[in-house]
Amino acid sequence: MEGIDELIKAGEIARQVKEEVVELIKPGVKLYDIAEFVERRIVELGGKPAFPCNLSLNENAAHYTPYKGDETVLNEGDYLKVDLGVHVDGYIADTALTFRVGLEEDELMEASREALENAIATVRAGVQIKEIGRVIEDTIRGKGFNPIVNLSGHKIERYKLHAGISIPNVYRAADNYELKEGDVIAIEPFATTGAGQVIEVPPTLIFMHVKDRPVRNAHARRLLMHIKHHYNGLPFAYRWLQDFMPEMQLKFALAQLEKTGAIYGYPVLREIRGGMVSQFEHTVIVEKDGAFVTT
Repeated sequence: MEGIDELIKAGEIARQVKEEVVELIKPGVKLYDIAEFVERRIVELGGKPAFPCNLSLNENAAHYTPYKGDETVLNEGDYLKVDLGVHVDGYIADTALTFRVGLEEDELMEASREALENAIATVRAGVQIKEIGRVIEDTIRGKGFNPIVNLSGHKIERYKLHAGISIPNVYRAADNYELKEGDVIAIEPFATTGAGQVIEVPPTLIFMHVKDRPVRNAHARRLLMHIKHHYNGLPFAYRWLQDFMPEMQLKFALAQLEKTGAIYGYPVLREIRGGMVSQFEHTVIVEKDGAFVTT
């Protein structure tokens, strides 16, 4: 299988960083310091971030990453989702886990963790992805919580974090894609005490280059060249650009690029009723009779 060594290395790095970050998860620690640690360790261990470290608290399910100057700190009892990605030459490992800051794992966390374990146990070549969704939904509802219906896992390809196939967290009869041997997929169940749906809310701190578009503004053109050169079509953080140009220029340039469709912004995703959210995620390689978990 092409890229297998790189996929395995990316997964090994992701696992090690997950083990190390545990020491930082305590009341009073800044989200900024956690994100910087995660991304620095990925590089030190021989990989590169496949996307900005997501650190989403409580009712926020995904897409929060801190910015320079962010004073957000952990409080005891917070649900912190740490979602990190590693790539080695474009081959990606995507993984996530939830912490209850200062406290032990609870039933909400168990629901998403067990849903992930049960989903992985169903994976093999020929399985339709709706069966993964069925197992995740049944597990989470069986624990007394709701799966988030409009969040999903995803197929992964080289330099493509989301490669066109979504791995559902609920059963839908139309999800008929059959897993193929060698497919790389990220499975990421989200469980919530809320209604089971997320909405987009400010701020937008993660972006991705999607296509080349004509841009008049010189700062925006310069920024676009920088983005294309450094990130290879993978998501990037506002934080990563804050030293590239002055703040007002950066905000204007990002707005221009988003307006023209050159980049896409990912707002924070929040549970629609403010319910608490837990998430666990692994990347797996589909095999004939099972799944190889890389992370």
